[in-house]
Amino acid sequence: MKNLYLIIILITVTFSHLIAQEIEIRGRITSTDEQIPLPGASILIVGTTSGTITDMDGNYKIAVQSGATLQFSYIGYTTQEVIVKNQTVIDIALEPDVSQLREVVVTSLGIERQVKALGYSITELNGAEFTEARENNLANALTGRIAGVNVSRVAGGPASSTRVIIRGNKSLTGDNQPLYVVDGIPITNINYGQAGMWGGYDLGDGMTSINPDDIESIEVLKGASSSALYGSRAANGVINITTKKGNTRKGIGVEFLSNFVFETIYDQRDYQREYGQGDIKLSDPTDLNSERIVVAPQTRQEAFDWGSTSWGPRLGSTSFISIDGTERPYKDAGDQWPKFFETGTSWTNTLALSGGTPSQNFRFSVSDLRNTSVVPNSGYKRFNTSLSTNSKFGKKLILTAKILYSHEDVKNRPFIVDSPGNALLSMHYIPANIDIDWYRGDPDKPGAIAEGQDFTGINMWSTVPGDEFPVSQNPWNQNPWWATYQFEHLDINDRIITSGQLRFDITNFLYIQGRVGMDWSTRRDTFVEPQGTSYNKSGQAWEWQRNDREINMDYLIGFNDEYGPFSLNAFF
Repeated sequence: MKNLYLIIILITVTFSHLIAQEIEIRGRITSTDEQIPLPGASILIVGTTSGTITDMDGNYKIAVQSGATLQFSYIGYTTQEVIVKNQTVIDIALEPDVSQLREVVVTSLGIERQVKALGYSITELNGAEFTEARENNLANALTGRIAGVNVSRVAGGPASSTRVIIRGNKSLTGDNQPLYVVDGIPITNINYGQAGMWGGYDLGDGMTSINPDDIESIEVLKGASSSALYGSRAANGVINITTKKGNTRKGIGVEFLSNFVFETIYDQRDYQREYGQGDIKLSDPTDLNSERIVVAPQTRQEAFDWGSTSWGPRLGSTSFISIDGTERPYKDAGDQWPKFFETGTSWTNTLALSGGTPSQNFRFSVSDLRNTSVVPNSGYKRFNTSLSTNSKFGKKLILTAKILYSHEDVKNRPFIVDSPGNALLSMHYIPANIDIDWYRGDPDKPGAIAEGQDFTGINMWSTVPGDEFPVSQNPWNQNPWWATYQFEHLDINDRIITSGQLRFDITNFLYIQGRVGMDWSTRRDTFVEPQGTSYNKSGQAWEWQRNDREINMDYLIGFNDEYGPFSLNAFF
């Protein structure tokens, strides 16, 4: 019996050795198109980290177990897998990956080129990437998507401007932003104005008028040679935008996109909630050495004079007089931000029709964006429409035309930077014992003193009845309700971006092309600073209109031909 066990064990070990026996595989990897060896091609044993690469002649050798799977790959070629059986030689011919070798982009000239033929760095983004997490300003959608591209946005509301810098600042004082090109035509990315030292608005820029649903792709061109056509304007790089066009199909294609976005305030405050509004006073104002006592406001005047200071007693220890003259418990009033700020929404709907024949196609779209801001009584509306068409006349003449129109309507851009009219800053100034609802005042005129009281209709934050010149100690700090409902800032912008291109093929490799484009916009701003504002009792109003027009024309002679494995693409 013992001998039988030894025999079984010996047979099992021998059989296991045979199963695990490695086979040395040799072979050569070549390309199917030119039958040339592929040096540096990768051979990997699937399911492991073991592998090897080919030598300069495309040869390789590797030890594997019978039944293993070998994966053969090379950049620019499709990957193949082979199961090892009893063979010792495996030669592989890899096929070129057309999707990689023939990948083309539209350059800043509007000419399609293969990526591998470009002499500069380029990064392409598909248009669908800009409609998933939608931004009102198209430039914001570049955030975090491209290496070397820094995007900075201004916290100035839903239609604020964006600063894009490609690979660092080139100038300490000048404009470092790239040139924007739409369908081969440079456009003006105007920054209409920003807040200064004493506050103001961010008035937005030209990129808010572009509809993301019309974008086919965006290429960011970083190399200096990419900007050769546009000279110094493109010294900081080019953001090349290609819009969608029609295609050949049966019938009419219908595309409908709807997108709804919520937004809320990202609250990073960490304020103390132990002490409230008040100050430290001398028990005997005539004696500087008398006892110092901590007191809460005991008169309406004190409520104004101490403003937003929180040097008062510990909350819950006394009562105080608020700026509306009412005596209230001196306690923590809770978080006031949810009572003032709102949930912002953006709803975009786009309808597009497309179709055509081999000789002519079109695409027509309309889009409507309606936004309400997190700041009360402010928002943004945008209407876009576009039409593109491509026509072939015979075999040699091609006409391409596009027009994009946008109408933007912005209501009450928020004040930023300094305190005048800045509701956001005022919310930070509210002491822990103050309820923001006390400042609402007249329900028909939020922020104003209600009818029947002294100084009816005046900003209740800035007025102390009985004063010869009723004003608070800090006239620049505004009642948030007054700043958002009584200050008025409306701006309307109409813009047309249009282009036309005519190309004639002289021969199958020589052509001439002419192109003209125009970027035209008219913007109207109306601003009202209401009567009764603490730092400007009489109020003021102003209005301005700005017209911008840019026309670009270019003409070129192009040459494009192939000579065996070589190709020549040139233009003048």
